[in-house]
Amino acid sequence: MSQDSSNSAIPVLTKLRFRHLQLLELLGRTRNLRIAAEQMHITQPAATKILSDLEAMFGAPLFERLPREMRPTDLGTLSVRYAGTALSGLGKFSNEFATLKNGGYGHLTVGFIPASAAQLVTAAIKEIQRRRPRLIIKLVEQSSDQLATWLEERRLDVMVGRPTEPRHEALFHVVDLLAEPARTVVGQHHPLLKRRRMEITDLGRWPWILYPQGTAMRQLFEETFAAAGMIAPVGIVETPSIFSTLELLQATDMISLQPQAAMDKYVKHGLLGYLDVPIRRTMSNYSVITRKDEATSQAMNEFVAILLAIAAQC
Repeated sequence: MSQDSSNSAIPVLTKLRFRHLQLLELLGRTRNLRIAAEQMHITQPAATKILSDLEAMFGAPLFERLPREMRPTDLGTLSVRYAGTALSGLGKFSNEFATLKNGGYGHLTVGFIPASAAQLVTAAIKEIQRRRPRLIIKLVEQSSDQLATWLEERRLDVMVGRPTEPRHEALFHVVDLLAEPARTVVGQHHPLLKRRRMEITDLGRWPWILYPQGTAMRQLFEETFAAAGMIAPVGIVETPSIFSTLELLQATDMISLQPQAAMDKYVKHGLLGYLDVPIRRTMSNYSVITRKDEATSQAMNEFVAILLAIAAQC
């Protein structure tokens, strides 16, 4: 940012207040001034006045006044996004300050992708809790694209997953952890377990449990089917939940492509079985991802170091 642009922003920043940010965030979510006012415990005219002050402050309309909704303009969308980020940061600061003031050891919010990464995160949490038994840890399990959005918005301190957009290189530090070999897996009762060897073309008539579109595992599945010249399976259930997948595999004749590290224990205990089908590509490494150019807490630095040490031993 140039010196001139920095100086022009100062008058706005000196006038911006918490209630301005709160109204922006609420209007962005609800698109309704009455509901936003109710959630702020103020009258609708008071909310209208706050919004008018904001638009006068910024010198631009932030919302279109439509009959049934308040629709953000392009500048409004930008303002709503940054208001949410600012409120999230203020909430985190308030919680951590109160915790440390009362003798605690702070908070750590960790986002992670399901399956293999969950095992690594679990091991890291076990170790950091041994070192910092009063640290408050919040876990968020989701796909990499959503986790990256939350990391950018400062709703997460660290994520274990994969960058999903080219621009993430400029935003995040990305350090590889582990690769994810994938296997086709079924319930222990599945008829195909009786066959010693088969190709992916033998599986097209069976229903599948798949990760959602946009995930690395779904991309691997689609590339595998496309390489075999096959169309989509006859039936599909989409879910990112490893627990839902486990229940479905045991209750149906469905097939799923899953990280081997996450399935080994269920196969070992006789709940599931691997099909002898070659998957000719492995998953890309998943990584520990943090924001660039930001001061980090000691607890977060320690957690990242633990993740890297455990991955190095695998």
